[in-house]
Amino acid sequence: MKEKKMDEHKITGYFDDGSEFDGTLKFRGSFRIDGFFKGRIESESMLTIGDKGKVEADVIVNHVIINGEFRGSIKAAERVEINNLGRVFGTVITPTLIVEEGAYLEAHCQTSDTQIVPPTVPVPKA
Repeated sequence: MKEKKMDEHKITGYFDDGSEFDGTLKFRGSFRIDGFFKGRIESESMLTIGDKGKVEADVIVNHVIINGEFRGSIKAAERVEINNLGRVFGTVITPTLIVEEGAYLEAHCQTSDTQIVPPTVPVPKA
């Protein structure tokens, strides 16, 4: 039997405003968070963080759209979009980074699909 291809723009999951989740989230299709999420998110699809969404996580996805607040690290295979209400703190690794006027970005950014190497801190000599 042939597997049906999932439309990544069709919302298949949703955390509404007022909901809280702590753990690991894996999904197919598109997922939207308007509540609070803490943990790890993995998908080959699209994640949307809504205006009231607050996410503290390590995220590995194809595409992410941020309208709310994000803290942590994002590795997106395709693109990261930070809209005018979005606030991002942490690390962003993606081939395409779009930041709208009015968005807040306080992050280490790398527009590449390679792993980021943490900076080395010099060790003081005794």
